[in-house]
Formats: sequence, C-alpha cells, structure tokens
Amino acid sequence: MISFSTDERGVARLALNRPDVRNAFNDELIAAVTDTVRDLDPSVRVLVLSGEGKVFCAGADLNWMRGMAGYSLDENRADSTRLRTMFEALDECPVPVVGRVHGAAMAGATGLVACCDVAVAAEDTVFAFTEVRLGLVPAVISPFVVRKVGYAFARSMFLTAERFDADRAYEAGLVHRVVPPEELDATVEEYVEAFLAAAPGALRETRRLLEQVVGRQPEDVRELTVQAISEARVGEEGQEGVVAFFEKRPPSWAPQR
Repeated sequence: MISFSTDERGVARLALNRPDVRNAFNDELIAAVTDTVRDLDPSVRVLVLSGEGKVFCAGADLNWMRGMAGYSLDENRADSTRLRTMFEALDECPVPVVGRVHGAAMAGATGLVACCDVAVAAEDTVFAFTEVRLGLVPAVISPFVVRKVGYAFARSMFLTAERFDADRAYEAGLVHRVVPPEELDATVEEYVEAFLAAAPGALRETRRLLEQVVGRQPEDVRELTVQAISEARVGEEGQEGVVAFFEKRPPSWAPQR
C-alpha cells in the first residue's frame, strides 16, 4: 500500500504504492499512511510524501467507493472519520512535510497536497475537486484546502469540479513550486536541505506558533509571541545557533559539508 524508508540524515520518504490503481485511497492505504506518520521515529527531521507510478494520487479507489454503497450512516461516519484522521495526521506531523506531486492529484488527493508544508508539482500535473460530479461533497478535505487556497478559489473549484493545471495550483497557493518533470526530484531535495539546515525544535515550535496566531489580531497574541521568542533565545538550540553564527560555523544540527 505504501513504501517507506529513512536515510542517515533523518529524511523519511513515504510513497503511496498502488500504481495499478493510480495510488487511489482504500481502507488499507488510509490506515498505512495514518499509522506511519503518527509513528515516525524521533530521529526523523523531514518527511517527503510522493506517489509511485504515473500519478501522485487519483483520489478514492472505485472498488472502495462501490463497497460504500451499502454502508449505513454510522458505517459511513466511521469510514469518513478514518479518512479525516489521515489528513489530520499529516497536518499535525511533528516534522515538515514536502509533497512531491506529479501526473494528477484528484479529489481527496488534493487534501494530501494541502496538508504539506511545501508542495512541489511537475508542470504537467492535473488537479481537480471532482466530488460533486459523483453526487458527493469535498467535505473532509475542505478545512485543509480552504485554509491553503482561500474561500474564493475553493468555492469556484469545489462547485465546478473543473480541472486546473499546476500553474493555477501555484497561483492559488496549493503548491509552492512548479518545475519541469525532470527537475522534480532536485527541487524536492532543495526543500529537504533547507529544512535540514533549520533547527528541529525551532521548526516544531514555529509550526505550533502558526497554529496559535492564525486568524487572531496582533494584540491578542502579544504575550504568546513574546514568550515564544524569549524561550527560544534561552533554549539549547537558540544558544547554539547564535554562537555558531558568530563563530562562522554550521550549527550542530546542520549537515556538515
């Protein structure tokens, strides 16, 4: 269902691995992604999310969807909760998540992209929110997607279900870089190296800080932000980072050249 590996730098790579069905979701894949992300080893510093084969992910598996036709409301609630839990696991991942997106990201797959801290897309990638054409709604992914792209874009694309290209996804903020397919891996590696150059604890605290300040007025988070930077300055990483800067050497967490 998935492929997973880590290297000596602390870079984990999680690939959706059902290429025969375009890496479509089913119960097993959803559980595998959720468990893998939630059980990351503390040594992991960056997670790269990708898809094997010709596309990143085509959304829901048709056979899985066919089986839902006979589900009761309660069974559908349980199933949808498991799907939501997968997105939450990625969104709350303690390390930065880099999305490697190619071929297509359809329906629920766009939710995976939206949960990445950084997403790099090959320029020939196609995106779409296709749920309404099946009589469904993009409900579970909506909080993650709307937060990433904004209400106006989500409203138009959710309702029309039209396909859009990687450049449009970039303009909306769904992805952060669009590159030729042959440059995809190198660009993903650029972001991996950028995250490895940052202090692991500082990255975690910055992600937590973003969650706390988004949507709030500056005066409402004054004490929160003052406390956050004060603790960082006296913390082990803050002390090491400042000393390393003045000594003109890499900090202890940075890859040694």
